[in-house]
Amino acid sequence: MRQINHLILSPRFPFFTVLLVGVAMVVCGVILAQLLRLAACPLCILQRMLYIVLALSAGLGLLVFKYPAGRRLAALLMTASAATGVFVAGYQTYIQRFAQDTVCSNQVAWWEALVDWAGEIAPRLFYASGLCSDPAWKFIGLSIAEWSMLAFSALTLLSFRALLRRE
Repeated sequence: MRQINHLILSPRFPFFTVLLVGVAMVVCGVILAQLLRLAACPLCILQRMLYIVLALSAGLGLLVFKYPAGRRLAALLMTASAATGVFVAGYQTYIQRFAQDTVCSNQVAWWEALVDWAGEIAPRLFYASGLCSDPAWKFIGLSIAEWSMLAFSALTLLSFRALLRRE
């Protein structure tokens, strides 16, 4: 028990955890899509991109951990990425629960253009062909977007903890 407490209280714990969870969420998303034949939507892909940014920020934090300014910058990047993820997943949850009749306009949003571009470069990872309003699959009554919002919320708190840490 003492070793677990020591690990959790370690100043590196938030960075390692965010790195691990970020990579796991991307891998699980790709595997779920393949196994269940789910079509990822542009907002799903945007969340996947944010998990990658989170993992890279956490990895940076582990690399520059000995430098307080580098550690704070990495924690700030993690916090901003995770908070953005809460917003994106929350928006998708709103669409799925309350605005299923949302109609897209003929103008492509900047983030959809980014998703389309990434889908051309790495289709297995970033190809978006689904509808954001279709939850497609649920686990214990929650859609993937809702689970993602919970994960991003926890990662935001953990990243914020790393940002505020004084060592």
